[in-house]
Formats: sequence, C-alpha cells, structure tokens
Amino acid sequence: MKFSEEGDVRYLHFGTEWIQGAMRIRKPDHIEFEYAQQMMAWLLFLETPERIVQLGLGTAALTKFCHRFLKRAKVEAVELNPAVVIAARAMFDLPWDDARLTVTEQGAWEFVNDRRNHGSIGALQIDIYHATARGPVLDSVSFYRACRACLTSQAGVVTVNLFGDHPSFVRNMRHLNEAFDRRVIALPEVHDGNRIVAGVRGSRARHSVRCAQRTHQVHRGRTRPARAQMGQGPSAKRGRAGHRRLHYLTSTRTALSITKLFRIRRIVGESP
Repeated sequence: MKFSEEGDVRYLHFGTEWIQGAMRIRKPDHIEFEYAQQMMAWLLFLETPERIVQLGLGTAALTKFCHRFLKRAKVEAVELNPAVVIAARAMFDLPWDDARLTVTEQGAWEFVNDRRNHGSIGALQIDIYHATARGPVLDSVSFYRACRACLTSQAGVVTVNLFGDHPSFVRNMRHLNEAFDRRVIALPEVHDGNRIVAGVRGSRARHSVRCAQRTHQVHRGRTRPARAQMGQGPSAKRGRAGHRRLHYLTSTRTALSITKLFRIRRIVGESP
C-alpha cells in the first residue's frame, strides 16, 4: 500500500500506479473524485435513510461524507483488508467508530448474504476492487441479488462503481438488470472512465420531478436543494415485459457538483 501527494490532494495506491482514492487535505470530509460524487446519486430517489452502507472502504470518502452531513443515518463501511482500515484512519481522517459510525472487517460476499442485513439498508454503495483489477471483485447475479435483498423493501438503492470502457461493464449491466428486474440506471461516464450504475428496489424509490427538486448537492461539503429542477423527457411507455419505462431524463443546468450525473440515460420500471 502506497500514498502520494500532489498539491493539496493525497492519494491511495494498492501497490500499483492505479489510484484507489483521494482526499483534499484541507477538506477531508469532502468527496474529491467526480465518480465518488456520483455514487451519492441515490439522494435523487430517497430521503436520508436510517442505514447507509459502503462495501469497500478505500479512502473512506463516502463514509466520512455520509457520517458528517447525513445526521439521521447510521453509516457503516465493510472492508476485508485491515490495512485499508488502518490507512483510512491514519492517512485519510476516518473517525473512530461511534454511535452512528461502524467499520467492519468482513468480506462483501459474507455481509450481503448475512440474513441479519436483509431488508435493512436504504443506500448500499459498492466499490470493491483489488490492486490490479479494472472490474469489480464480485459481480455475479447471485451477488447482486443478495445486495438487492439487503435493501429495504419499500425504498432502497444500490450504486456500483464500474469502468465503462472495460469488458466487465457489459457483464455487470446484464447481471444487475437480472437481479433488479431491469430497474437499473447507467449514469454518464466521467473523465476517468468510471461509470456509476444504480439499481432500485421498492415502489417508493422512483424518479419524479418532486424527487428531483429534493436533489442535493455535494459541493462545498453540504447537502442543499439544487437551484434548478430536472427536465423530464418522453412520457413513460409500457415495455414488452410490462414495465413502465422512462427512456430519457435530461437535467437543466444545475448547481450540482455531482455534476452531469443527472443527465440520466435511462431508468426502467416503477413497480416494486
């Protein structure tokens, strides 16, 4: 495990040149990378849930942000490698566990298949890579079905970090669509090649203009309503499988630093 710094930004490496995460030293609770900001896309669909979980800790950017700014939630991070947890606390300002924060040294597969976690998570953020992989360590249909089972039945969202230009992207999209009954959103690719995909569970987790008006910005380390609401594209149509489909949802220019994320390509389904 290695660290590097450039200007005011500190980076984490798992023994290669690949950057696994970053922190702006003067703003340790802010989310530095655009793809990590997009991992907060579930705020489009949910009020702050009671339980937020990250699979894969990295530099703890998501964990720190949620812990500091989403006060109503209990925040958990699941990380298999104890060295990553030590690095997050020593080099990236991850707080020690408290009444609202828990870091568990456990594998993601074991966590999502533990029935005690099923039906209890509002937002599940998945960013699980090892040193050399450009695709997720876990990406099977059964893994994504277990992730879906962890979500609350009425309203829950999974966000997954993928690489849009990697062969694993198509496979992951196929598996996510199967696990989530095609209620899957692929966000636009960011400049580093990352592409965030969201899977939605529950009749209360759906896109609407009202939901878009609640959209929060991550910019400057706080959440607040966007200055402009989202435009809605063509009306919903019923697809071959009987799902309602909203094919294009295009945002007006907003003050979001989770930027460009709301030019959502497609959201499928409104059924539970």
